[in-house]
Amino acid sequence: MNKMKSYLFFFFFLVIVQSEAQINPINNNDSSSFKYFKGTILDSKTKNELTFASITVSGSNISTISNSEGDFLIKIPIYKQDASLIISYLGYKDKVISINNLKQEKNLLYLEPINVQLKDVVVNGIDANKLFSNVLNNRSKNYGDSAIQMISFYRESIKKRRTYVSVLESIVNIEKMPFSSGVQDQVNILKGRKNVDYTKLDTINFKLEGGLYTSLFIDLIKEPSNIFSENVFDFYNFRFEDITQINDKEVLIISFKQKSTLEDPDPLYSGKLFIDSKSLAIISATFKLNVENRIKAGLIFTRKKPKGLDIYPTEVNYQVDYRQQNNKWIFSYSRGDITFKLNWDKWIFNTSYNTTFELVNTNWENLDSQAQINTQKLSPYVIMSDRISNSADINFWGEYNIIEPEKSIESAIKKIKSKNLKEILK
Repeated sequence: MNKMKSYLFFFFFLVIVQSEAQINPINNNDSSSFKYFKGTILDSKTKNELTFASITVSGSNISTISNSEGDFLIKIPIYKQDASLIISYLGYKDKVISINNLKQEKNLLYLEPINVQLKDVVVNGIDANKLFSNVLNNRSKNYGDSAIQMISFYRESIKKRRTYVSVLESIVNIEKMPFSSGVQDQVNILKGRKNVDYTKLDTINFKLEGGLYTSLFIDLIKEPSNIFSENVFDFYNFRFEDITQINDKEVLIISFKQKSTLEDPDPLYSGKLFIDSKSLAIISATFKLNVENRIKAGLIFTRKKPKGLDIYPTEVNYQVDYRQQNNKWIFSYSRGDITFKLNWDKWIFNTSYNTTFELVNTNWENLDSQAQINTQKLSPYVIMSDRISNSADINFWGEYNIIEPEKSIESAIKKIKSKNLKEILK
């Protein structure tokens, strides 16, 4: 019933084998062609960090996003230095600041929250089911139906309990195909690096299969049936929740939840959709999987595991965002956070693993609708850690934009690199 069962996450649990396939790096390290700027996005009143805020260079498709600590890093071509940065966040006024007024580092950018007063007549008159149907009916008008070439940054990490054991990062070229074409999005790796400490994995090699494609499959606009079945109202309850704003845009919030009356149901989702009230476009969504049935939830994610091992997810959360450009909404960001428990027969204690993936669209351009299909595309079931080599080059990314790593990830990378270096020097 739900394609997410076949496309979401699959994990291999195998004896440790380290693969070091090389990615040919693009020579893109000429720092004279761009400048970088670092900073933090904050709430002007509470001074709290604003996570996953959108940062865009005006008059261009160059963008990035703040990390889970509110920090950002953006690289801007020299010829765009007279432009402005536009920072957007749900429930806040857009902030526009001249790039010439930015320092290279330690920029503190404050956003003003917007107070929206609900109108009872508006609230009571909203039919959540009809609103959701209209969202799907307006896809072509709001998102366009042409192929897009995206340059994106992808990161996936794995933690055993509280310790990072793997961090993988890559720049990828994505041919995002029209939703009416029925053609799968195509991905190539342009650059990539990883840092893995296999000694933390004991006798189990915890590998993520298909994480890069999962970040595309949760695009609710490209393939809504990955989350919602065709008979969506038979399986979900929709409810109007609230109204918020992005700058001058009124945003409607509706929630959805798996019906409790279903008999022996498959695990489905609950979450919130943030919808532009004028165009009826989804601009953001957050949702999570119902993991109450451990056995069924575990079958969704486990491709192969050793005998005697019981594995099940305890928490599965997703987020997807879109941004507007030339009156069309473009897929801009996706993230998944999944926590698993591993129980071995006859073992008293279990082991907890957490994996996170995120993909941000940092630049894009329209493709000819008759573009050639790339025969060198990655398989949806690719294990990225087997395709990317270790790298310690501090200038590795060149002018490509990335998501600034959280401090915990930076610390983990440094520790893993230090350990790898010591082993090399033995």
